[in-house]
Amino acid sequence: MSTLSAPPFPLSVLYQDQHVVILDKPAGIPVHAGPKGGPCVEDCFPLLSRRKDGPWLAHRLDTETSGCLAIALRKQPLLAMQQAFASRTAQKTYWAVVQGGPKDDTGEIDLPLLKQTDRSGWRMITSEKGTPARTSWRVLGRSDSLCWLELHLHTGRTHQARVHCAAMGWHIVGDTLYGAPHPEGLHLLARSLTLPFTPPVKAVAPPRKGMQAALQACGWNCG
Repeated sequence: MSTLSAPPFPLSVLYQDQHVVILDKPAGIPVHAGPKGGPCVEDCFPLLSRRKDGPWLAHRLDTETSGCLAIALRKQPLLAMQQAFASRTAQKTYWAVVQGGPKDDTGEIDLPLLKQTDRSGWRMITSEKGTPARTSWRVLGRSDSLCWLELHLHTGRTHQARVHCAAMGWHIVGDTLYGAPHPEGLHLLARSLTLPFTPPVKAVAPPRKGMQAALQACGWNCG
């Protein structure tokens, strides 16, 4: 793992070659510039490549989610990654620490999601009128009040992991939109990403410091 020379915020590179960079995106940093200003992932693009045909984001993560974020340095790998994400041949794994948790050790959530907008803003809800969304989960550890889940998102809907967990009654710790705030923020990590290239490209992101206490309570060994 290496660190960019002068990024606008602390940012680590999990994987890099002449075509692709996979960053360990910090929680609290949006991928795009927003109306409120402040740093974003795209601010780092001049440090990644000086070419005119890139870089580009190949996919996105919520502002409060940390972990693996893929960036294409050229147009051809961008198209290849977009196809991989669209066809679900790119493999993404998430870790979440949730309140309570399921009784079983494995399972699947199959609930359509719909964007709902009102005067206070927007959020995603489960609805029969929504777009199909499917999430597989596996319990990796438990404490008295928390559960450490591995999530596989078979569809890439906005806020899918957060809404699916909340709909099951297992709010992700620190989810201010679908659950309750936490001093250490949203406990959701884009843990690993595998791209179906030749050879395959794989990166694994460590849990950020703010998640580690909850993970350790559930049995995670940082060693």
